[in-house]
Amino acid sequence: MTDSIYFAPLLPWQQALWTQLTSRVLSPPHNLPHALLAAGMQGMGKRAFVWRLIAWLLCQERQQYPLGACGQCQSCQWLRSGTHPSLQVLPITSMPISTESQENNQAVSNNKKTKTNTKSVKATNVAALTVKVDDIRALQPFIYQGGQGMRICVLDHAEKMTIAAANALLKTLEEPQAQVHLFLISDVPAKLLPTIKSRVQQLPLQGVEPAIANDYVAQELGNTINREVVSSIQITQLLQLANGAPLAAIELAKATWYSKRALWLTTWQALRSGKRSSIAASDYWQAEVDLPDFLKLTELMLIDVRRVCLGLDSSQKDIALLAALEKYQPTDNALETLLSQLRQTKTALQQNVQEKFAYDKLMQDLAYL
Repeated sequence: MTDSIYFAPLLPWQQALWTQLTSRVLSPPHNLPHALLAAGMQGMGKRAFVWRLIAWLLCQERQQYPLGACGQCQSCQWLRSGTHPSLQVLPITSMPISTESQENNQAVSNNKKTKTNTKSVKATNVAALTVKVDDIRALQPFIYQGGQGMRICVLDHAEKMTIAAANALLKTLEEPQAQVHLFLISDVPAKLLPTIKSRVQQLPLQGVEPAIANDYVAQELGNTINREVVSSIQITQLLQLANGAPLAAIELAKATWYSKRALWLTTWQALRSGKRSSIAASDYWQAEVDLPDFLKLTELMLIDVRRVCLGLDSSQKDIALLAALEKYQPTDNALETLLSQLRQTKTALQQNVQEKFAYDKLMQDLAYL
């Protein structure tokens, strides 16, 4: 994520909410809720909306630019450089990175000749993240410092707060300060304390009309996926697999592992029949995709296998899943056990377990499924 997210075009399904909120700020009595919660599953664009709104709220020319921050004033320049004095973000890794900083980081990475998968590292960091009470307390001086002008605090991954951290935040929510606004962002709002949710106003960012989602995905993919023409049926499938989330559907379509679903099916059949050893399969796949992506692929396939075994329609119409299950169907207990093992492997990766050993074990498990 770079600083450009502050000034990105508004997503089409968020236009009504944008108008509603900005009108409250521009029109008397010029008010905005003290605390807002952007919650829901990933892929709906809640973070994009929040960062765009924050840039506009801080923009010194917002009266003349109701559709988004001007991008030129001193406030916008501070955002671009990642040094805005009126914005605090927790955890700091959620702060949009300036283009210049990103280029510098990339140069350092190239000089060290690292081959780290940035997306995988970020996912692992989020999974291992914990927001502690000291993190919340560190925000207090900023919140209570007084002075002129609007101040904004962002708490990303709010569901990662410990009980003590949540209670510390609760005190801040119960004692709102003039010109101070808190934005909470959560992918799993069910994990937030009820007392927290009762003191924030939730932004309606969860749903997207199917027709709007379909059109957006088709436009963003440019009618191709990995240079292959994408049909309306494929777009419908992508949205179904992404639970209707347009951004998640686009990310899925562009993911290298998504194009290897048929290959996964062939590998599983070869493992089961004994035509391929688990070690050989492991060595092959390690050269194809990293383990976190293979776990995503395997989870997607097993969930669909389970659907078919339960008598439901396959979610994937573009691969021969039904044909593969005609002669043999694993038991529901076996599928649940392997899915549970996948979740355990994800946890183990946070503890720096070697990918090769985890890959080998997973292939053995698939061979006996």
